[in-house]
Amino acid sequence: MAHRLTVIGTGYLGATHAACMADLGYEVLGLDVDKDKIDRLSSGDLPVYEPGLETVLQRNLANGRLHFTTSYDELAEFGDVHFVCVGTPQQQGEYAADLSHVDDAVAALAPRLDRRCLVVGKSTVPVGTAQRLATRLTQLAPAGEEAVLAWNPEFLREGFAVQDTMHPDRIVIGVPGDPGAAAWAEETLREVYAPMISEGSPFIVADYPTSELVKVSANAFLATKISFINAMAEVCEAAHADVTKLSEALSYDDRIGGKFLGPGLGFGGGCLPKDIRAFMARAGELGVDQALSFLREVDAINMRRRIRMVDLARELLGGSFIGRTVGVLGAAFKPNSDDVRDSPALDVAATIRSQGGKVTVYDPQALDNARRAQPSLAYGDSALDAARDAHVVLLLTEWAEFRDMDPDALGAVVAEKNIVDGRNALDPERWRAAGWNYRALGRP
Repeated sequence: MAHRLTVIGTGYLGATHAACMADLGYEVLGLDVDKDKIDRLSSGDLPVYEPGLETVLQRNLANGRLHFTTSYDELAEFGDVHFVCVGTPQQQGEYAADLSHVDDAVAALAPRLDRRCLVVGKSTVPVGTAQRLATRLTQLAPAGEEAVLAWNPEFLREGFAVQDTMHPDRIVIGVPGDPGAAAWAEETLREVYAPMISEGSPFIVADYPTSELVKVSANAFLATKISFINAMAEVCEAAHADVTKLSEALSYDDRIGGKFLGPGLGFGGGCLPKDIRAFMARAGELGVDQALSFLREVDAINMRRRIRMVDLARELLGGSFIGRTVGVLGAAFKPNSDDVRDSPALDVAATIRSQGGKVTVYDPQALDNARRAQPSLAYGDSALDAARDAHVVLLLTEWAEFRDMDPDALGAVVAEKNIVDGRNALDPERWRAAGWNYRALGRP
């Protein structure tokens, strides 16, 4: 394995990619402009919660294959394949993606590239970005056309990031139009990803725009599937039908499948919401906004689930949160993560507090991030602590410890046995048998 790899940006994606590539046997140098983050990573402390990742990080720091730096000079000197893994958040007050971190990374790296190398974008960007960056790279790099850009979108699921990096369900690369550069980029990445390819991971070679569209298209499809079943939940509530049975019946149709067909509070996190909005914005710039107009309704259905959750809880309390205590179980946008970006759970909790409720939140991993995002909420040290003296309990993130809760133990600490299951994660019969007034989205 002759290639020495670098990773620019050590957030969720970058830290995972750096640690996992080192675990495959590569020498890897990770860079971030945040010195505190680099110091933490260098000492084996992972800034994000991701099952299994800290072990991989510590193992490869100990064996000397993985290092971290804040120096672009050191990075350019060290590596011959440079992965760009910086964030592309939603622009303030707009749908479009903020590409400043990607642009800054290329602007800092390129002038230091004085020999043949491959720069590989992994960040999720609007279609057309790679060609612009490739031109900029050639202009700024002393190596000129010897500094080649490829695009290699990431498909990580939070909670399964190590597995998805080491055993990807597909590897997609976008290569430049020049045949010589394209062949070299493909050959280099086939070598880098040889362990995965030998395991059978499909390796798909495309042009820049196609490779950029894969991730956002996948996220748009998944968001549509989630919002579809949640739209059916709205219909089920009106028709007194059960959306969980409807979802189960649909899942046996192999044209539809059961994945991402779980009705509930809807999606959040750092990818799906901002990616579908950026996709719509880019379609507008390309003059094909009508092609993605359905995503506006997908987004709207998703946001309506949060409003419906608040309404259900208020109904159980007789029409008002004022003077009432609400226990919220979950702050992360999904289980096995500490990510609270665009979290439906935290959004619901904050909305109820703004309407006069006394809200206490508990989450197994996301409490520190939740406190920073919503400092005005109260936080508990356990599920029982959050539910103490509550007039209604809301299950908003389907952690295993919440799914497995004892209804009697929880019932012993609350003021009233009202529960709203925002994720359809609990067994209604078991909770009703224990004396709870059980409600859920899309169920009678």
